[in-house]
Amino acid sequence: MATRSSLATGVGRVLIAVYGILALAATGRSVVQIIEKFSFAPFAYTLSAVAAVVYIVAMIALIAPGRVWYRVACVTIGFEMAGVLVVGTLSLLDHQLFPDDTVWSYYGLGYLFAPLVLPIAGLWWLRKHHRTAAQATTSADHRSDATPTAPVGE
Repeated sequence: MATRSSLATGVGRVLIAVYGILALAATGRSVVQIIEKFSFAPFAYTLSAVAAVVYIVAMIALIAPGRVWYRVACVTIGFEMAGVLVVGTLSLLDHQLFPDDTVWSYYGLGYLFAPLVLPIAGLWWLRKHHRTAAQATTSADHRSDATPTAPVGE
Protein backbone atom coordinates (compact mmCIF):
# COMPACT_ATOMS: atom_id res chain seq x y z
CA MET A 1 0.00 0.00 0.00
CA ALA A 2 1.43 3.37 -0.98
CA THR A 3 1.75 6.03 1.68
CA ARG A 4 0.63 9.61 1.14
CA SER A 5 3.37 12.17 0.77
CA SER A 6 3.74 14.35 3.84
CA LEU A 7 4.28 17.23 1.41
CA ALA A 8 0.70 16.95 0.10
CA THR A 9 -0.95 18.02 3.35
CA GLY A 10 -1.97 21.40 4.73
CA VAL A 11 -0.06 24.24 3.09
CA GLY A 12 1.45 21.69 0.71
CA ARG A 13 -1.98 21.23 -0.88
CA VAL A 14 -2.21 24.97 -1.50
CA LEU A 15 1.27 24.95 -3.06
CA ILE A 16 0.30 22.03 -5.29
CA ALA A 17 -2.87 23.85 -6.37
CA VAL A 18 -0.98 27.06 -7.17
CA TYR A 19 1.70 25.11 -9.06
CA GLY A 20 -1.10 23.45 -11.04
CA ILE A 21 -2.69 26.78 -11.89
CA LEU A 22 0.64 28.28 -12.94
CA ALA A 23 1.45 25.15 -14.94
CA LEU A 24 -1.77 25.57 -16.92
CA ALA A 25 -1.28 29.33 -17.35
CA ALA A 26 2.38 29.07 -18.37
CA THR A 27 1.68 26.18 -20.73
CA GLY A 28 -1.17 28.05 -22.40
CA ARG A 29 0.84 31.24 -22.64
CA SER A 30 3.91 29.55 -24.11
CA VAL A 31 1.92 27.50 -26.63
CA VAL A 32 0.10 30.60 -27.91
CA GLN A 33 3.29 32.65 -28.01
CA ILE A 34 5.26 29.95 -29.82
CA ILE A 35 2.52 29.20 -32.36
CA GLU A 36 1.51 32.79 -33.12
CA LYS A 37 4.68 34.87 -32.90
CA PHE A 38 7.78 32.80 -32.09
CA SER A 39 10.03 34.78 -34.45
CA PHE A 40 9.30 38.03 -32.55
CA ALA A 41 10.89 36.91 -29.25
CA PRO A 42 12.12 33.30 -29.44
CA PHE A 43 14.21 33.51 -26.26
CA ALA A 44 11.38 34.95 -24.19
CA TYR A 45 8.83 32.46 -25.48
CA THR A 46 11.18 29.53 -24.93
CA LEU A 47 11.65 30.69 -21.34
CA SER A 48 7.87 30.69 -20.89
CA ALA A 49 7.83 27.06 -22.06
CA VAL A 50 10.67 26.22 -19.66
CA ALA A 51 8.69 27.83 -16.83
CA ALA A 52 5.68 25.69 -17.75
CA VAL A 53 7.75 22.49 -17.58
CA VAL A 54 9.25 23.58 -14.24
CA TYR A 55 5.78 24.16 -12.78
CA ILE A 56 4.54 20.79 -14.00
CA VAL A 57 7.55 18.89 -12.61
CA ALA A 58 7.39 20.79 -9.30
CA MET A 59 3.69 20.00 -8.92
CA ILE A 60 4.26 16.30 -9.58
CA ALA A 61 7.25 16.21 -7.24
CA LEU A 62 5.22 17.75 -4.42
CA ILE A 63 2.47 15.18 -4.92
CA ALA A 64 4.60 12.04 -5.30
CA PRO A 65 5.91 10.43 -2.11
CA GLY A 66 9.47 9.39 -1.48
CA ARG A 67 12.97 10.69 -1.09
CA VAL A 68 13.68 10.84 -4.83
CA TRP A 69 10.64 13.02 -5.49
CA TYR A 70 11.56 15.19 -2.50
CA ARG A 71 14.95 15.79 -4.12
CA VAL A 72 13.34 16.45 -7.50
CA ALA A 73 11.11 19.04 -5.81
CA CYS A 74 14.13 20.70 -4.18
CA VAL A 75 16.08 20.89 -7.44
CA THR A 76 13.08 22.02 -9.50
CA ILE A 77 11.94 24.70 -7.08
CA GLY A 78 15.53 25.88 -6.57
CA PHE A 79 15.90 26.16 -10.37
CA GLU A 80 12.61 28.05 -10.48
CA MET A 81 13.84 30.52 -7.84
CA ALA A 82 17.07 31.11 -9.75
CA GLY A 83 15.15 31.48 -13.01
CA VAL A 84 12.75 34.05 -11.59
CA LEU A 85 15.61 36.09 -10.11
CA VAL A 86 17.81 35.94 -13.22
CA VAL A 87 15.04 36.51 -15.78
CA GLY A 88 13.40 39.14 -13.57
CA THR A 89 16.64 41.07 -13.27
CA LEU A 90 17.57 40.70 -16.95
CA SER A 91 14.10 41.84 -18.03
CA LEU A 92 14.61 45.04 -16.04
CA LEU A 93 18.12 45.65 -17.37
CA ASP A 94 17.96 44.56 -21.02
CA HIS A 95 14.72 45.30 -22.85
CA GLN A 96 16.20 44.12 -26.16
CA LEU A 97 16.76 40.63 -24.74
CA PHE A 98 13.06 40.50 -23.79
CA PRO A 99 11.00 42.31 -26.44
CA ASP A 100 7.95 40.54 -24.99
CA ASP A 101 7.21 39.25 -21.51
CA THR A 102 7.84 35.76 -20.19
CA VAL A 103 6.20 34.17 -17.17
CA TRP A 104 9.21 35.23 -15.07
CA SER A 105 9.69 38.74 -16.54
CA TYR A 106 9.80 41.51 -13.97
CA TYR A 107 9.78 38.84 -11.24
CA GLY A 108 6.37 37.58 -12.35
CA LEU A 109 4.60 40.93 -12.51
CA GLY A 110 2.09 39.60 -15.06
CA TYR A 111 1.08 36.91 -12.55
CA LEU A 112 0.89 39.25 -9.53
CA PHE A 113 4.40 38.18 -8.43
CA ALA A 114 3.23 34.60 -7.79
CA PRO A 115 6.30 33.28 -9.67
CA LEU A 116 8.52 35.10 -7.13
CA VAL A 117 6.59 34.17 -3.98
CA LEU A 118 5.87 30.55 -4.93
CA PRO A 119 9.44 29.20 -4.91
CA ILE A 120 10.12 30.96 -1.60
CA ALA A 121 7.06 29.26 -0.10
CA GLY A 122 7.95 25.96 -1.78
CA LEU A 123 11.52 25.94 -0.49
CA TRP A 124 10.29 26.85 2.98
CA TRP A 125 7.76 23.98 2.87
CA LEU A 126 10.39 21.52 1.68
CA ARG A 127 12.80 22.60 4.40
CA LYS A 128 10.09 22.31 7.04
CA HIS A 129 9.31 18.74 5.95
CA HIS A 130 12.83 17.52 5.24
CA ARG A 131 12.97 15.08 8.17
CA THR A 132 9.39 13.90 7.68
CA ALA A 133 10.04 13.03 4.03
CA ALA A 134 13.23 11.15 4.90
CA GLN A 135 11.54 9.22 7.74
CA ALA A 136 8.54 8.28 5.58
CA THR A 137 10.86 6.92 2.91
CA THR A 138 12.97 5.01 5.44
CA SER A 139 9.93 3.37 7.07
CA ALA A 140 8.49 2.51 3.65
CA ASP A 141 11.83 0.94 2.67
CA HIS A 142 11.82 -1.19 5.83
CA ARG A 143 8.28 -2.40 5.14
CA SER A 144 9.17 -3.42 1.61
CA ASP A 145 12.34 -5.19 2.80
CA ALA A 146 10.35 -7.24 5.29
CA THR A 147 7.96 -8.55 2.63
CA PRO A 148 8.95 -12.11 1.73
CA THR A 149 9.10 -12.98 -1.93
CA ALA A 150 8.53 -16.37 -3.42
CA PRO A 151 11.15 -17.81 -5.76
CA VAL A 152 10.36 -17.57 -9.46
CA GLY A 153 8.19 -20.43 -10.67
CA GLU A 154 6.36 -21.13 -7.44
